[in-house]
Amino acid sequence: MAESRVVVYGAMAGNTAIAITKFIVAGITGSSSMLSEAIHSTVDTGNSVLLLVGMKRSKRKGDAEHPFGYGREIYFWSLIVAILIFGLGGGMSIYEGIQHIRHPEPLTDPKWNYIVLAAAAVFEGISFGIAIHAVFKAKGKEPFFKALHDSKDPSTFTVVAEDSAALAGLAIAAIGVFASHYFEMPVLDGAASVAIGLLLAAVAVVLIWESRGLLVGEGMDKNTARAVRDMVEEDPMVMKSGFPLTMYLGPEEVLMTLDVEFKNDMPAEQVFESVRRIESAIRARFKRVKRIYIEANPQAVRAQAERLGGSR
Repeated sequence: MAESRVVVYGAMAGNTAIAITKFIVAGITGSSSMLSEAIHSTVDTGNSVLLLVGMKRSKRKGDAEHPFGYGREIYFWSLIVAILIFGLGGGMSIYEGIQHIRHPEPLTDPKWNYIVLAAAAVFEGISFGIAIHAVFKAKGKEPFFKALHDSKDPSTFTVVAEDSAALAGLAIAAIGVFASHYFEMPVLDGAASVAIGLLLAAVAVVLIWESRGLLVGEGMDKNTARAVRDMVEEDPMVMKSGFPLTMYLGPEEVLMTLDVEFKNDMPAEQVFESVRRIESAIRARFKRVKRIYIEANPQAVRAQAERLGGSR
């Protein structure tokens, strides 16, 4: 989580400086795409603040009303961030672009646009590099995009998505400014603003989809669940194990329940020892699994096997 905070703080610092500069230059030159980029950077700055709020609130310990803690609150705030990107970032950029297309005004001095876009690309690149470094540091041998999805850390994922969109948006804005000035067609600057808005809306949809899955109770992937079941069935006291049911309570906390059929006529002491052994093995191999509930329920195991058709 500390690494995620560094990523978010880096993004917030860069976006604040960039937003102020873009607004100033947009006012001087009258560029619609530059104004869209300024709005984009402002929204990104606000989003970083919301992510920090979510990260802080998600660290609260459990209480009577929330016995499993508040870890999933970070997913709620990441959803709010995605909605803001879609509504404020995408919607306002598209609106501004349409207005500029309907009432085009020539740029006064595009030189300042190029200077600011180049400076913004440097700052965004630094922020993007910090976020990418955090993903590579945590991914191990996994492919990059799989590690990014499997991290379940919406703060890092959101910053990577935002900075990717920001760099692409800067390229679109530069093309729009150049084409508008070179061809003396101010309408192209407005078209670039619309394109930036559509880009932000697309990124927001991806973020909303990721947050939705985690908010409604997404669990560990099937391959991991199968590995847990196979490991449980390797215990000498276990006859058969059901498919583990899991749910993310936070980026680094997973709840797991498991129905197990132990050998017949086992003394209670041996059952307890087997349960402790299984829990220790699961926690040692899967660090995110913090809460494990194992029930000796052979009927549930057999019912699940029948429901799944005996497939493994």
